[in-house]
Amino acid sequence: MTERPPSYLFYQGRNRKPVLDQARGVYMWDVDGKRYLDGSSGAMVCNIGHSNHNVLAAMREQMERATFGYRLHFETEASEKLAHMTAARTPEGLNKVFFVSGGSEAVESAMKLARQWAVATGQGQRWKVISRSPSYHGCTLGALAITGYAPLTAPFDPMMRPMPKIPAPRAYLDGLDPDDPITGLHYADMLEECILQEGPETILAFMVEPVGGASTGALVPPAGYMERVREICDTYGILMIADEVMTGVGRTGRFLATEHWGVVPDMIVMSKGYAAGYVPLGAMVAHDRLVDPVLDEGGFQHGFTYAGNPLACAAGVAVLEEVDRQGLCANADAMGAVLKSRLEGLMARYPIIGDVRGKGLLLAFEFVADPHTLAPLPRELKAYDRFVQIAYENGLIVYSRRTRGGIEGDHILVCPPLIVTETHIDEIVEMLDLSLTQFMAEVEPALAVTA
Repeated sequence: MTERPPSYLFYQGRNRKPVLDQARGVYMWDVDGKRYLDGSSGAMVCNIGHSNHNVLAAMREQMERATFGYRLHFETEASEKLAHMTAARTPEGLNKVFFVSGGSEAVESAMKLARQWAVATGQGQRWKVISRSPSYHGCTLGALAITGYAPLTAPFDPMMRPMPKIPAPRAYLDGLDPDDPITGLHYADMLEECILQEGPETILAFMVEPVGGASTGALVPPAGYMERVREICDTYGILMIADEVMTGVGRTGRFLATEHWGVVPDMIVMSKGYAAGYVPLGAMVAHDRLVDPVLDEGGFQHGFTYAGNPLACAAGVAVLEEVDRQGLCANADAMGAVLKSRLEGLMARYPIIGDVRGKGLLLAFEFVADPHTLAPLPRELKAYDRFVQIAYENGLIVYSRRTRGGIEGDHILVCPPLIVTETHIDEIVEMLDLSLTQFMAEVEPALAVTA
């Protein structure tokens, strides 16, 4: 690695990484010329791949006109166009778009709009937002309050108002059949139990990832789950908020993951693939019936300086145009099936893989110590971190977390850009195979001791 001066940046730790030189399509190069295949789209962000010429051209054109126009001073063509394109792609009635700079801001905005709607409609007693555990909804204190992931939330518990949680529908860990609608009802009915326990009149909303993100590793809900959740929310007058920050804009093979079940939420939050890494951008999309009472009562008491930034919105417009032009939702569906089949092939060869799951190109596999009991690997191995490093050294970028509350249950997310081809998948699987062989050689002694 090229010698470098000390860094004045800090993030999660002290480990240094190579310096990025350039990125094209699904590949990235460091300044030493080493090539990496971006097998996780960054953090499941770069849906259309890197350095797309049409997006860069749209950004240059907007930069020549204006890079900033404060929303209280001007409307901009870019923000109006992106709002229109977004509303056209979301369910009927969800016509109001509020721009933000990222997923945490989108979640925070949805919670605050929901609360202001309740107050504006004479339901001020509603303030609790139910979510699931494990789950991840963002890093702000409001978003962390509905996140179920102890390593990220525990230090800040004294600073947050606790919100009720229900178990995520991890059927595979509970020995239940995810294809049986009874299983879906079993987990969905936990929502109703929580509502009744907390008091239905106090519940404002249920925040749900249609397909689990990093906290549960691409967890697909059991049959009937999403439909039953929608019914329960309707029964008790509770808002259903779909966290599509990771799943939206084609990642699962549909523009929105909720489309797989024909479920219409009351609000949608998006980011990541929405601008595909070209600029910070996200959105909250809400039903007219929620926004109108709030505006009638004096307006939405919330906002961000960069909301609706014309440069960001111009990039967002170009990204959505590329998703359509290249048919990337369909490609995610088709290539996701190919990649998932190949990951299942690796599971058949490596008993350390206990589960492969996901939809479209939001896929993951989970490490286990025993493929029959699905007992997790010893947590001290830090397998989720070690495997990512091995793969990185082999030129493959993947993403990892821990499934079981963030404490154990190591999983690896394999989520390449939606432009991926079968040739790219061959490369991904070849590097995964090599990395698994090396990883097994390291962990087998520890597994022998615990057997």
